[in-house]
Amino acid sequence: MAKSGEHPFEQEIDKSVDSEQEMADKPVYERDYDRQAKKLQDKVAIITGGDSGIGKAVAVHFAREGADVVIVYRKEKEDAEDTKTLVEQKGRRAFLIETDVSINANCEDIVRQTLAQFGKIDILVNNAAIQVTHQDLTEISEEEWDQTFRVNIYAQFFLTKAALPHLKAGDSIINTASVNAYKGNKQLVDYTSTKGAIIAFTRSMSAQLAEKGIRVNAVAPGPIWTPLIPSTMHKDRTEFGKEVPMKRAGQPAEVAPSFVFLASEDASYFTGQCLHPNGGSVLNT
Repeated sequence: MAKSGEHPFEQEIDKSVDSEQEMADKPVYERDYDRQAKKLQDKVAIITGGDSGIGKAVAVHFAREGADVVIVYRKEKEDAEDTKTLVEQKGRRAFLIETDVSINANCEDIVRQTLAQFGKIDILVNNAAIQVTHQDLTEISEEEWDQTFRVNIYAQFFLTKAALPHLKAGDSIINTASVNAYKGNKQLVDYTSTKGAIIAFTRSMSAQLAEKGIRVNAVAPGPIWTPLIPSTMHKDRTEFGKEVPMKRAGQPAEVAPSFVFLASEDASYFTGQCLHPNGGSVLNT
């Protein structure tokens, strides 16, 4: 027991250590990884919704850091081919899979095709999503609600479950959420609900997989200028995003570095977390 006037933890301190040089177990300030030129050298990444928008930017940024990329897309073949070309211009391989991720069997097939093509999976980016604006909850049909959930969150469950047996310590799962999960959106009730579910899924899976050394994190972008926006919300980029402190929409290239960070060993002490490239919105996270 500590003597009167003595700090209660003082007796546990090794007073013989006055400097770092005297520490038996010294802190690590630089790893071998930190000296390599590319953060994702020879990794294999699956990216759903990789044909355009944030997914496209992530594919390009991953390739620049040395990864080969599986680009999963639904319909826009021309966009997907363009993403493939951009990846190959970085000197990496790209493999296209056209499929509907809302169906479990298709997600299982994505994993099978990836293993056949590249022999492994190191990074899974669950990014595919759909949204439709509505002014009133009564405008949303049961079928539309169900489809939004199947694409936005069921697909993350399906693909994560299919990929898990092939993931190992050091691998990474990154789920795309949204700023709307934290602040709500009265025009996107179903979409926003799925994004809240993604945050809960991310945190729960991170706890489940931490002992296996598999990290699970999320990115919650704010208003980002992608094809989804003019097709469902705003036609004019100059008006979209003005509500955030930076008074503008972000670009996919401004979001992709968050995915690179979380996929790499730079984020080796990050799991169950969410990054917020959102133009300055202050959220209760």
